[in-house]
Amino acid sequence: MHCAMFEALKISEKSNMKFLKLIALSALCAPLLAFAVDGVAILKKLDRNLEPESYESYRKLINIEPNGNKKEFVLFSVKKGKDQTASVFLQPASDKGRSTLRQGDNMWMYLPSVGKPMRITSLQSITGGVFNNADIMRLDYAQEYDVASVDEADKTYTLHLKAKTAEVAYDKLTMTVDKQLILPVAIEAYASSGMLLKTLHFKDIKDFGAGIKRPAMIETDSPLYKGYKSVMLYSGLKKRDFSDEVFTQGFMPRLEELRK
Repeated sequence: MHCAMFEALKISEKSNMKFLKLIALSALCAPLLAFAVDGVAILKKLDRNLEPESYESYRKLINIEPNGNKKEFVLFSVKKGKDQTASVFLQPASDKGRSTLRQGDNMWMYLPSVGKPMRITSLQSITGGVFNNADIMRLDYAQEYDVASVDEADKTYTLHLKAKTAEVAYDKLTMTVDKQLILPVAIEAYASSGMLLKTLHFKDIKDFGAGIKRPAMIETDSPLYKGYKSVMLYSGLKKRDFSDEVFTQGFMPRLEELRK
């Protein structure tokens, strides 16, 4: 009887020791969990660092062919919220007055010669270069992508992003982020098959004023278009509020009226 009680006490002590060890281990791990990298917060901050939630800007798009020939476009662009954006072409003269509108996954292009908006898709290109419509009419990354995982190095984060729906132009993005500035350095865009479609390079950090400091240049190249390159240059980027009417099909012919 006494032996049985003694054995029971030993088992109880062992169980208590295991329990105390588990508590100690949890206490040690808690600080590590508390300081785990929050990829979603990084992505949302990156979106706002790249551009205000509502803004206007001018952009020059340059398509460069393997033989060095270039074609340039100048657009005036506006955005409101996380999923509405519109642009009007100012140059070249042959494209002047052409405009685009994006509301979520829906995109339209307006041609003055046709007189009404026409549906377009994210993988098409209104400028015919390596940039497709999803690049030119970009929404917030956090609007279209979930953060699958995050890798951390001394000076950068690497965000592995997965498209929220099949409507998004790229199935996956691998985004290298400057840890200090929380701005993209490079983005690799992949198809669902795992094929690399293009790489976007973010360059020339510029202070646009009013707290907006971001890359003024984006270059892109693609293994599918060897020797071709497209460049997007930003200027005049500033915060501005717009009415909802601006982001309707009926307003597309009037977008240039917004220029001040």
